[in-house]
Amino acid sequence: MEEWGAMTDERNVIVLGSGPAGLTAALYAARAELSPLVLTGLDAGGQLMLTTEVENFPGFPGAIMGPELMDAMEKQAARFGAELLHQTATQVDLAGRPFGVRVGEDEWRARALIIATGATAKWLGVPGEERLRGRGVSACATCDGFFFRDRVVVVVGGGDTAMEEASFLTRFASKVTIVHRRDRFRASRIMQDRVLANPKISVTWNTTLEEILGDQAVTGVRLRDVSNGEVGDIPTDGVFMAIGHSPNTSLFEGQLELSNGYVVVQEPTTRTSVEGVFAAGDVTDVTYRQAVTAAGQGCKAAVDAERFLAAEGR
Repeated sequence: MEEWGAMTDERNVIVLGSGPAGLTAALYAARAELSPLVLTGLDAGGQLMLTTEVENFPGFPGAIMGPELMDAMEKQAARFGAELLHQTATQVDLAGRPFGVRVGEDEWRARALIIATGATAKWLGVPGEERLRGRGVSACATCDGFFFRDRVVVVVGGGDTAMEEASFLTRFASKVTIVHRRDRFRASRIMQDRVLANPKISVTWNTTLEEILGDQAVTGVRLRDVSNGEVGDIPTDGVFMAIGHSPNTSLFEGQLELSNGYVVVQEPTTRTSVEGVFAAGDVTDVTYRQAVTAAGQGCKAAVDAERFLAAEGR
């Protein structure tokens, strides 16, 4: 790592990320009078900024728009003294405390660091996908499945995630079609058997999704048969991408213990392999990936950081 300059701006806590985990951590750290600095990242607000109505976050019986929820969480953290900068950390130095955090030419030092950089759903990049996100295109069945009651939906993928998403969606959808580019799933056998035995689920093998159709909402998909190249359209009300997630951890490679790219924490705490560094939310979570679980872990990270600093007499 290149040489870091002498720092005069030293903070008790720096939070990287501004989804539910990062902003909840900032709120708790601010109320503990730790004056946290939050670097929100380019995608401020996290995955909920791509969501329309959120119906499963506690306290909102009438639902709330994803961006509206994140704006409220940001204002709440700021109210108690969190400083939010809409910038993205470009480099971190975890070799010694205080830790170095750099944004371009600007540098800070952190006595404690909370990583809440999240994980990004993998997308196909096909026409119509980005334009119709939140309007029938989703990467989270447990988040959005309820909106497709008695509707027809498509799930793209062939791993355990795709099997889980398809099975969950049968609680709501009238029909689920799995589109898979190969002639067999890579999912575990028990998950495959469960899906193939479900009368609501059909599988379109050896097929790729080429385009998502619709103007204001999804109306269909264009599929290509990889064996003969034939292209055809089928109607659908929703498309769920289930081709995996990528944790946003490139900054920490070689400095923190990672597992398949995710930050390893010492459960039930949020401590990482480096003393004074804590992690929360989807950057650690391969199982739940929910706003409420991320927020809960953000709370834990702030409490862990507060106790860590208190033990040092901070």
